[in-house]
Amino acid sequence: MHSISDLQVILKKVFDSASFSQEPAELYDPIFYTLNLGGKRIRPLLVLIGCDLFHGDIEKAGPAILAIELFHNFTLLHDDIMDRAPLRRGKETVYKKWNTNVAILSGDTMFALACEYLSQADPDVLPLALSEFTRTARMVCEGQQYDMNFETRKVVSIGEYLEMIRLKTAVLIGCSLKLGAILAKAPPAETAKIYSFGENIGMAFQIQDDLLDVFGDEQKFGKEIGGDILSGKKTFLLLKAYEIAPEKEKSELDQCFSDPSIHSEEKIERVTKVYQSLKIREITLEEIGKYFSKALQSCDGIDADVNSKKALGLFANDLLKRDF
Repeated sequence: MHSISDLQVILKKVFDSASFSQEPAELYDPIFYTLNLGGKRIRPLLVLIGCDLFHGDIEKAGPAILAIELFHNFTLLHDDIMDRAPLRRGKETVYKKWNTNVAILSGDTMFALACEYLSQADPDVLPLALSEFTRTARMVCEGQQYDMNFETRKVVSIGEYLEMIRLKTAVLIGCSLKLGAILAKAPPAETAKIYSFGENIGMAFQIQDDLLDVFGDEQKFGKEIGGDILSGKKTFLLLKAYEIAPEKEKSELDQCFSDPSIHSEEKIERVTKVYQSLKIREITLEEIGKYFSKALQSCDGIDADVNSKKALGLFANDLLKRDF
């Protein structure tokens, strides 16, 4: 198995050779801008890892890794509009830098380009690769719809929330690894195992994202801290707080999320104080750990070289070591 640094070199080569400087510039400039915001390109890297784990030809995986990254960033462009997020990776989001219509259309184009790139896969695996990709795209959209539905619902269970993030975030992590395995022509039983590994890592990753939104370092996180609190987003932290809070803390949360006269900084401070009193950070870290353990169990079951599986587990561990 290649080292992660070796795969990152290949990844950089693929993206450096891809050109999005086309006309009309108003359509393609936001795409170029988005793809160069400085993200870690985790999902396309996972495609390479999945392909390499099963001894596939990683040099032929270029179109697939471009497809995954284009699709992922398409969802981010549209998510930022829906969430009214001003920053992405520490820089202006596309709809803020240009406008909403540009962000929608450029996002749509990214999805079309993703399908175009993926269609260049080996004809032997193309039907399966396209089926997995489009199934995942549909599930991601379902997850986003559930997320929007939750905005207008007073009561959302933790189980409903976990299913929402599975669809919105975790399935794309699983798909990235599975797509790489498909390109390597791995047996279905093995692609299922690596998908399970990725899905559980994706769950841990998203719950950690919720945690970082409250307790993270804004400079390192790349997004405004407290954004979920200000938007009233139903995260694992908020739902768990309502689940275990005594009446006094529930009343405090109710007031913070219903009184428009409370200023932003005060709202973030008061909600965070409730979280701290309930030890929500510690509870959330425990939940992250549960999904990480499930991921490692799936990894252990993969029929691949022991050292390669160990490297995969270490990579997942590094992935979750984001700064607070």
